[in-house]
Amino acid sequence: MKKTFYLILLFVVPIFMNGQATKLKLLGHWRDPELKGSAQYDNTFNEAYGFTVNNREYGIIGSTFGFHIIDITDPTNPFERYRIKGGESGTNVIHRDFRYYNCHIYAVCDEGTNSTLQIVDVSNLPDTAIVVYNKNDLFFRSHNIFIDEAKARLYTSDEKNASGFYPLGLYDIKNPSDPKFLGHYNVFGDITANDVHDCYVRNDTAYLNCGYNGFAIMNFADYLNPKPIFTLKPNEYLYSGYNHSGWLTPNGKTYVMADENHGSPLKVIDLSDFNNIKVVSYLSICGDSTKAIPHNPLISCNYAYVAYYYDGLQVYDISNPKDPKLKYYYPTSTEPNLLNFKGAWGTFPFMPSGNIIVADMQNGMFIVEGPEKVCFPNNICISTDSKNIEAASTIISPNPFINSLSIQSDRIIQDFIIANLQGEIVYRVNNIHSEKVDLQLNDLEAGLYILKGRCEDRSDFYHKLIKLNVR
Repeated sequence: MKKTFYLILLFVVPIFMNGQATKLKLLGHWRDPELKGSAQYDNTFNEAYGFTVNNREYGIIGSTFGFHIIDITDPTNPFERYRIKGGESGTNVIHRDFRYYNCHIYAVCDEGTNSTLQIVDVSNLPDTAIVVYNKNDLFFRSHNIFIDEAKARLYTSDEKNASGFYPLGLYDIKNPSDPKFLGHYNVFGDITANDVHDCYVRNDTAYLNCGYNGFAIMNFADYLNPKPIFTLKPNEYLYSGYNHSGWLTPNGKTYVMADENHGSPLKVIDLSDFNNIKVVSYLSICGDSTKAIPHNPLISCNYAYVAYYYDGLQVYDISNPKDPKLKYYYPTSTEPNLLNFKGAWGTFPFMPSGNIIVADMQNGMFIVEGPEKVCFPNNICISTDSKNIEAASTIISPNPFINSLSIQSDRIIQDFIIANLQGEIVYRVNNIHSEKVDLQLNDLEAGLYILKGRCEDRSDFYHKLIKLNVR
């Protein structure tokens, strides 16, 4: 491909941070000491994420076991609300990743052959989190994922399925619990990628971090024929290495990009003119930057929040992209920097409270007080996607029940599920098309269950069920 849209400023002098940054205030900390570290990196924990349901804030942290939903509404007293076992679970697990769409959490792992896409309905927290999808039929491993919420599309990075390896995958998630395959890709303009480690996507414009193949911006409006906008190869920018990940500012004019290499600064890219894209500054840490490893940068308002492995959380003011400043930090890691990979893996700076979640590979979840307001994405779950429709009126009888019960609704029932308190679906019925359903549930063990259903007008209903022992 002929390059029409790039200009690289090789004469830019790197901006390394000096002066004093302010240490953020620790509010709370969660860690389960019984969980085991990975065999390769001794990382018990991995990625951080967050969301809000019914006016309560929750953090997510991945582990070798699976992932943990931590109630951080009171950040001084975080506690585990739910834990979901991963499709792959054990000390071989290193990587997990999470994204949110329409009251559902999407989780993936990049180890093992049993790893799987898991989708969890969190709309009824704190009562329950229900695993509504847990299959290998689309793919069994993915290193990272990203969701373009405006387009209801899920992107997979470095996906593996029964047919092979694919640098980038694309799925339709208009029905959040039933993803549909759209395509696989590895050619982005004049880059043929062996790897897409991570991506950021907004309104079909995808910013692709292609490992040792460089960086690309693509338009996926026509997913059958995506169009290249810009490419940047490793020999075309300073301090290039393993092009790992990046994040876009809310105004879409600046992109902060990390090459995951010891001593490599982050790159601040000016996107205000797609005909003249350029690197305008570089970010590093105070102290010994030759050992520092930038990992996952995220941007909220005018701040870039970076999980910096051994150097913990680093927060940069990028309101002037040409003159960024290191403003805040929080040291999560207690490990000596031996040029390996330990410490702060991920961060999530988008909670409505302004509090920041940081996941440390060895030390678990930290909740720290944020510096200012946040520009958070739409990860606040008010209800399901039927939130503008009045909930259906339903009667469950009897409840408690022994073996049989009836569901009577004032609407036409479409489908429903019954889940246990671990979030596992134990009973499902689809395509009902009736106002009344009679059930025989002899095989269920005595205990507490959650019934969640949907009517044909897209209204929802929700009940707690009590199953008694047979008399």
